[in-house]
Amino acid sequence: MFIKALTRIALVAILLLATSSCFAQNPREAIYKSKCQNCHGAAGLADSNMAKALKVKPITDPSVTKLSLTEMIDATKNGSGKMQAFKNSLSETEIKDSVTFFRTFMK
Repeated sequence: MFIKALTRIALVAILLLATSSCFAQNPREAIYKSKCQNCHGAAGLADSNMAKALKVKPITDPSVTKLSLTEMIDATKNGSGKMQAFKNSLSETEIKDSVTFFRTFMK
């Protein structure tokens, strides 16, 4: 009886850990959502009110798709047009991660 109870507890613990990790947000996605999504939109389509006001181009625009990873990182770090610079508020890794996540919308 005691072993069955321990087995059930262990099984429940394993299931809880497994499901919580499935719902955990990707760190790249978290950075994008907190710093970039307001202007670039949830799927990079620049469909938010802020994006429209600032005339942000969507990820599907040829002028955006032609940019390399390095160029996008530089634009994020130093700002571009009306886009603010993030070099003082995000680490190099966070900038790269947010750009890498943004580029997943290109597919």
